Amino acid sequence: MIDVIVVGGGPAGVSAAIYLKRFKLDVTIIMKDYGTLGTTDHIENYYGFPEPISGKELFNNGIKQAKRFEIPVLTEEVLSIDYFDTFTVKTNKGSYESKIVLLATGASRATLRVKGFSEYTGKGISFCAVCDGFLYRGKKIGVIGNGDFMLEELEVLENFSQDITVFTNNMPLEKPLEHVKVVDNKIIEIKGNDVVSSVLTENSETPIDVLFMAMGTPSAADFALRMGAFINKNDIVVDEQFMTNIPGLFAAGDCIGGGWLQIVKAADDGSRAAFAINKYLRKKPM
Repeated sequence: MIDVIVVGGGPAGVSAAIYLKRFKLDVTIIMKDYGTLGTTDHIENYYGFPEPISGKELFNNGIKQAKRFEIPVLTEEVLSIDYFDTFTVKTNKGSYESKIVLLATGASRATLRVKGFSEYTGKGISFCAVCDGFLYRGKKIGVIGNGDFMLEELEVLENFSQDITVFTNNMPLEKPLEHVKVVDNKIIEIKGNDVVSSVLTENSETPIDVLFMAMGTPSAADFALRMGAFINKNDIVVDEQFMTNIPGLFAAGDCIGGGWLQIVKAADDGSRAAFAINKYLRKKPM
């Protein structure tokens, strides 16, 4: 069993992993891609770089540094995290057991730029099948997505209803689907009165009672929410030791908010979270 799995390969995650490794802990980084850092062309205010550096370059430097410390870096998409005394991190390539999980994937959350999305978020638009699926037993359920994350949510929702429609929003399905209706047209509008009632696409209108968002990759907040961790808006709530209300589940970087979403702050979060994790493991019998 791994001591610590760090989900995310950015400044917070890599900084934490390096310190954890120096504490002689068995640590593994699991990351999918560059995240929001990869969209930054010029970074000019980070210590130690006299010339501007791109987000991708800085990210790659961090990964090289982690590998120099012989920290395994797995390029995989994390789909779910389960907690029963220890953690099981499920990816698109396998499952991994750990004593501790540190969430450091940034603050992104899937949004849909169509009419009605903002209006009905929280009023029939849900981001968590585990949290809300039970409330819609036998109802008309819609799911937006086309990849592994959508399949993970769909597996949960099929326990509650046989009337499920998957909306791909003009994206191709990554894997074929059976037993559910698929609408692959572009979504035009999410309609309703007080709550969601239908999804309008280019070629049809489909009545629904709830719409689950499962586009792209789940965020750190999505993972935390599914395990029952406290969320404030889209920020994971942590204590002074960077731990959530779930024992052994830590979070650092942009995913915990704080109003100062800078690279230097994320790296600082990661280092301090590592100290807290080391202290926690030394005190907790395993």
